[in-house]
Amino acid sequence: MIKRIFKILLLVFVFSLLPVIVYKWINPPFTFIQSSQSELRGNKGEWISYEEIPKDVIISIIASEDQKFFEHSGFDFEAIENALEYNKSHKYKRGASTISQQTAKNTFCWESRSWLRKALETYYTVLIEWIWGKKRIIEVYVNIVEMGRGAFGIDEAANYYFKTTGKQLNHNQCVAIISMLPCPRTCGMNHPLSRARQRLIEKAFIGNWVIIPDSI
Repeated sequence: MIKRIFKILLLVFVFSLLPVIVYKWINPPFTFIQSSQSELRGNKGEWISYEEIPKDVIISIIASEDQKFFEHSGFDFEAIENALEYNKSHKYKRGASTISQQTAKNTFCWESRSWLRKALETYYTVLIEWIWGKKRIIEVYVNIVEMGRGAFGIDEAANYYFKTTGKQLNHNQCVAIISMLPCPRTCGMNHPLSRARQRLIEKAFIGNWVIIPDSI
């Protein structure tokens, strides 16, 4: 009985590990979240490699979404603790998901607030940090995250908002798109939350406090 359980767990681990290894080298052809929003999507954007992503996009994402991205191993425990304390006394709930967690969720999970989905997100976050590394995580994130109603990835967003490609975005366009990430389906570029994010991102550029390591 114990051997059978062990074999089952081993098979589950191997089959869950396989797509993570494959996606380190091959770009995910689709995600469950993209599929669920397929009726909203226009033309599918092209995959942009890490080297071709405008640097302003990466800096904007880190400044806005996960300022400790290059420091943590997938989880920002201080942010989690602060969010839990904040949510005790506020109606609007604050999240603390890192870029790594969001990438794991968007790539391997579905839209749900269940404990099962959160457990899988945590599991896959550990795996992609271990197998992919920061460079691949940020590349996948930039190409699959929802950046507008029906626009997934920076190339789709660039075409949707500015009729250009993700590779050709200028500084202001990068900041404007990334500022909508907290609520891409409801927050336009002029939404108060987006405006606040734009100011935060610009401070990162002015202060030059987002440093992208050469070694990633």
